Amino acid sequence: MTRSIRILALITDGFGGQGGISQYNRDLLTAWSGVDAVGEIVVVPRVGQAEPGALPARVRQLPPVFNRVGYASYSVGVAATKGPFDLVFCGHIAHAALAAAIAGRLKVPLWLQLHGIDAWTCPRPLIRWGVEQSALVTVVSRYTKRRFLKWANIRPEQVRVLPNTVSDRFSPGPKSEAILESYGLQGKRIMLTVSRISTHDRYKGHHRVLTVMPDLLRKFPDLVYVVAGEGNGREQLERLALEQGVAAHVRFIGRIDDAQLPDLYRTADVFVMPSTEEGFGIVFLEAMRSGIPAIGGNEDGSMDPLRDGTVGYAVSCDNRGELLDAIQSALERPRIGIRHADLFSFSEFSKHCAGLVGHCLAQADHRNEQV
Repeated sequence: MTRSIRILALITDGFGGQGGISQYNRDLLTAWSGVDAVGEIVVVPRVGQAEPGALPARVRQLPPVFNRVGYASYSVGVAATKGPFDLVFCGHIAHAALAAAIAGRLKVPLWLQLHGIDAWTCPRPLIRWGVEQSALVTVVSRYTKRRFLKWANIRPEQVRVLPNTVSDRFSPGPKSEAILESYGLQGKRIMLTVSRISTHDRYKGHHRVLTVMPDLLRKFPDLVYVVAGEGNGREQLERLALEQGVAAHVRFIGRIDDAQLPDLYRTADVFVMPSTEEGFGIVFLEAMRSGIPAIGGNEDGSMDPLRDGTVGYAVSCDNRGELLDAIQSALERPRIGIRHADLFSFSEFSKHCAGLVGHCLAQADHRNEQV
């Protein structure tokens, strides 16, 4: 790959956005910017305004377009007027048909990124058509790859696992006195969940943790369950805590500022999120990199960061006994650093990205030679 290439990236959000997909897109764009063969990446986001000076070299993020129809029209215009482009990247399955149409018009390969539940079942025909035009599909976990290949008419070798990264700022350290004091946690054992708590995301499993709390408190009377995150499911969980008689041992602390998150993990003794529909679960990596054991489900993408239960606890989420045993075991473990998370470092991610850019373009060159 000797030529300097230009990439058109259609994404939900990137720089200026929030959440896991936004962070993934930022990592991807940053990794591409470090590939010698990449000349420029033009980014068309649905939401999120990049802060001045936040963009890596070679990345140009255009203003967001919130309206769905307007976004499609604007993306087509960018493809027509700001080219030429050598590759179209689609950051969400919802945009697959739009991205495929643009890539087809430009006669360049399409790289599609899939994250989780949105790609687990067959979408409507137009989106499926767009998906199946992809030269390369990257997914965040083996589980998503398996679910995707059950319905997609695409060769398995075209689908590659490109997992999330975990930041070096998550590392073992002492408990934060400021956090302990803020939430009345001095002298307590702390069990932590960090996630959205909307009713739509009930699969995250907070309710499962609350139902084993009475048994846990009999063995660990100083235990407090800290729930970080916000959403419309909080009231429902507060009622459940009251019904279980454990409300005094639960702290709903809302959304934590990103800068405080490493200290929050370090202050906990165990991280638990018995989820059944995770595309990956970067929070498990953040917890383990911070030196605390992590507990997740064995039915979804959580198995990748937990390394199939070899570094974290992977349980059948609806098996109350398994969940209880795992939490008890984790609370009895010393706080240790889990270094396997280096496998998910940004440097490893960047190496994979560089290789996949070359692979995608080589495939396109091969097809063009055959035409």
